[in-house]
Amino acid sequence: MTRTNLTRRTFVGGAAAVTAGLAGCSGGGGGDGGSDSDGGSSGDGSNGGGSTPSFDGYLSETSNYDGVADRTDSDEVSVTVGVEGNGGNFGYGPAAVRITAGTTVVWEWNGRGGLHNVAAEDGAFESEQVGDSGHTFSHTFEEAGTTKYYCTPHETIGMKGVVVVEE
Repeated sequence: MTRTNLTRRTFVGGAAAVTAGLAGCSGGGGGDGGSDSDGGSSGDGSNGGGSTPSFDGYLSETSNYDGVADRTDSDEVSVTVGVEGNGGNFGYGPAAVRITAGTTVVWEWNGRGGLHNVAAEDGAFESEQVGDSGHTFSHTFEEAGTTKYYCTPHETIGMKGVVVVEE
């Protein structure tokens, strides 16, 4: 039988590897193509009565996505534009939010990361490209469904977001 000396360094390294592996299994990390890493594999983006919605892998390359923020108790929700993510200040905070129909989402620029905008993938809305802190853009979501959006200059590096609207 071979005996291995367990040093602090090997223990911490092993624990980090296990933690990273578990994080990938919990839906917070990148996917392997077998299932969506951002909420399951149902594909329709619907809430399904409280289950985690699926975005068809839309946020799988968005480094600051860590789940859907539940804001169903608010009439107005704020999302910060230019939060840390994707290798710089190229994120929306939160990246995914759940609201109820009739809620207004207000995107507010923090002035970091250069020019950003908010453009719905389906063309329902698009703001101008702005880099100034304090600039806002808002949209009221009247119908249930899932809206995917992105920053035009930074979409390819993962600056994306999702709004899930419930009845």
